[in-house]
Amino acid sequence: MQQTRLDTARIRAARQMIDPVFLDTPLYRCEALEPGLGCAVSIKLETANPVRSFKGRGTEVVASLLASEGPRAMVCASAGNLGQALAWSGRGRGLDVTVVASRFATAAKLDRIRALGATLELVDGDHELARERAAAIARNEGIRLVEDSLDLETCEGAATIGLELVEAMPSFDAVLIALGGGALATGVGHVVKALAPAAEVICVQPLGAPAMTRSWRSRRVVTTDSADTIADGVAGRCPIPAVLDDLLLVADDAVLVQEASIIAGMRMLFDYAGLVVEPSAALGIAAVLEDRDRFAGRHVVTIVCGSNVDVDAYHRWIGTA
Repeated sequence: MQQTRLDTARIRAARQMIDPVFLDTPLYRCEALEPGLGCAVSIKLETANPVRSFKGRGTEVVASLLASEGPRAMVCASAGNLGQALAWSGRGRGLDVTVVASRFATAAKLDRIRALGATLELVDGDHELARERAAAIARNEGIRLVEDSLDLETCEGAATIGLELVEAMPSFDAVLIALGGGALATGVGHVVKALAPAAEVICVQPLGAPAMTRSWRSRRVVTTDSADTIADGVAGRCPIPAVLDDLLLVADDAVLVQEASIIAGMRMLFDYAGLVVEPSAALGIAAVLEDRDRFAGRHVVTIVCGSNVDVDAYHRWIGTA
């Protein structure tokens, strides 16, 4: 494999910086899902932690390094999950955290950011506008800007998921990874390609927010004017060039799925796995639903990456009482 920005030795070292509450998450075969999908399915469950998403792994690395050698304050833009994770990691180390988010972000995520003690600033626009505002705050106040996916700490923290996967399950055919900014996909993809190269790394993105997938297919950055998807955690419009370069080295494929398939995937995870997940976490199941022949008879792993949902919206989507 050609060299990405990531380093396997640093990824192993990152484990020592991450609170154990985020590590060694459940990995198990979910046989109840298999009749409906036509393949063997294992779940890597990244929601059983204090922030209910995988993001805590990366923010733990960021906050650990910052607490030992950097400024005592940091700012990030977030659709909700990164902000919660950064607030949690910063609070435990006495760091001041500011999170910039769209005022249209999921209310439950915004409430949790506040509850964790971070300063929350809302903008009248989407995530890309929040990124611009966070960068301006960092410049004006001289504090650390945490840029998800661009900052190696976020990618290498997420990559520890890949280490746990290949160590616990040395044989699988494909791993299905939600694709947004790219930290999860490049992190896990790097480890899988380095340590289990026979397995396919397949990234999954909503059809309504296709910027990174289009960029991967074109081998150059492709931006979009808007993003229209219920999967708010992966709804970026402007891929980061350095992240795309890494993704081109580790991803075997990038696919787009429809909103109806995402909702069907959420419903299946609820009905057959007992899991309440946010739309981004159902992207892997959605990919299998849309291309059953590709995965028939194979063993796939899907990373269930977040469970921070708006309860009312969740009930509308999956139709539970």
